[in-house]
Amino acid sequence: MFVPKLFTTLSGYDRKAFGRDLGAGVIVGVVALPLAIAFAIASGVTPDKGLITAVVAGFLVSVLGGSRVQIGGPTGAFVIIVYGIVQKYGIDGLIITTFLAGIVLVFFGLAKLGTAIKYIPAPVIIGFTSGIAVIIFTSEIPDFLGVNFANPPAHFLGKWALYLSSFGQVNFYALGVAVLTLLIIILWPRINKTIPSPFIALVVSTAAVALFNIPVETIGSRFGAIPNMLPHPHMPHVTFAAIKELTPSIFTVAILAAVESLLSAVVADGMIGSKHRSNMELIAQGIANIGSAAFGGIPATGAIARTATNVKSGGRTPVAGIVHAITLLLIMLLLGHLASKIPLAVLAAILVVVAYNMSEWRAFAEVFRAPKSDLAVLFATFLLTVLVDLTVAVEVGMVLAAFLFMHRMAQVTNVRPFTTELEEPQTETDAARPVKLPLPEGVMIFDVSGALFFGAAEQFAETINSLHAFPKVLVLRMADVLAIDASGLKVLRDLHHRAMVHRSALLLTELHAQPLVAAQRAGLFELIGEANIHASLEDAVTHAREILA
Repeated sequence: MFVPKLFTTLSGYDRKAFGRDLGAGVIVGVVALPLAIAFAIASGVTPDKGLITAVVAGFLVSVLGGSRVQIGGPTGAFVIIVYGIVQKYGIDGLIITTFLAGIVLVFFGLAKLGTAIKYIPAPVIIGFTSGIAVIIFTSEIPDFLGVNFANPPAHFLGKWALYLSSFGQVNFYALGVAVLTLLIIILWPRINKTIPSPFIALVVSTAAVALFNIPVETIGSRFGAIPNMLPHPHMPHVTFAAIKELTPSIFTVAILAAVESLLSAVVADGMIGSKHRSNMELIAQGIANIGSAAFGGIPATGAIARTATNVKSGGRTPVAGIVHAITLLLIMLLLGHLASKIPLAVLAAILVVVAYNMSEWRAFAEVFRAPKSDLAVLFATFLLTVLVDLTVAVEVGMVLAAFLFMHRMAQVTNVRPFTTELEEPQTETDAARPVKLPLPEGVMIFDVSGALFFGAAEQFAETINSLHAFPKVLVLRMADVLAIDASGLKVLRDLHHRAMVHRSALLLTELHAQPLVAAQRAGLFELIGEANIHASLEDAVTHAREILA
């Protein structure tokens, strides 16, 4: 469970496998270059922060991760979170958040929460992912159009109001470069699928701008030169006051990193027919974020698009991810000065494509055919992500999904009375020929189905309380009750008390494992009496006759 995949995939590793991983790693490194820079700029930090994150976190995720082909680095999901943290707490606040989120991720892995995190409902994931895509698209419009706003509004609607009133300021040179980049990204795969289209678009558009001296803003003109070396590691100074203030952001980064990395690992498993180690993956993601923070980077997680590119390029072991990180490091060391010439319109066009791919519009459309409760969760999460805040969106989405799920579970919980007779197979081998079990006068059977939890306990109690006359013997058949909680146990205690008041007997029959264990631990067996708890309905009816006699 806690062994990195790298250590188990190198058994029988040969030159041919290394050749495939080497080629895939180089390709993914080339793909990651513009994305790492673009995500950093969109997040409100300098371009080198994205490269540092891709190198350090990408290397650590591959060396320590629980997936064979996972590629780690900065992703679009963190853009709005990182931007908000930087605007509110500065770079130091971001580094502390990333560092502590890494520690939380390590704890998640050690606590074996890798499977629990997968229980986040699909409408919540689709809602905030689509919302993030809309925000990324919105944030890239100024660079796409070549308009540099000094103090753009922070809110979504305010930004669009400003954009719509500023179309007269469009730099058509920047717009042309962005459109050229988009066309190359869309059309290049029809010519060649080996070399990634974002890289070709980056090279061609940057070369065109430099060759024809097109007046557009570049990375160098806005941010200066990109450093050609990694900075020295430096651990952030963490205080209790900082932890208290940054706690919501820390857990938002940690949970989002966990969810996205495990989703990416699941997608990769389906592509290569493997099975990842979710808890080891969380530990690796945590260490990767700690390492990224130590070098001044930003939050990182598993990148679904780069992981898919790795698989399609032939990568099958973590060696490909290690090569990807080394490739980016070499580009940073040897070609960093050239990266400063990349036009911002080119990066904006690349992120527009990323936003489109993140939009999950097909999955969004499919939810329209799902139950209305799922649609409500989707729209609530989406609108809150776009209009308010991702943290609020996920919190509200999760709570709303939980309440709607409990409502559905309460609806399927049923308490059905059998007041005359009940069909029951005579033997296990003769199930096709049921026989009638006549119920003596004064015996009533209730067939309980569904989960007897706090959401359904009141309904159960109302059904029992609606009886005009309490029977001499009340039998609860619980063959279809798979789970019970403290509220359900309280209802059974109250029912036993009511039976005692009426000088009646309460019998339970056919309890499943979880209700059986829960009843034993709660002392219900001693209260009701073990003689009144039966394995079959036939035994319970026989006992009821004895009680009446």
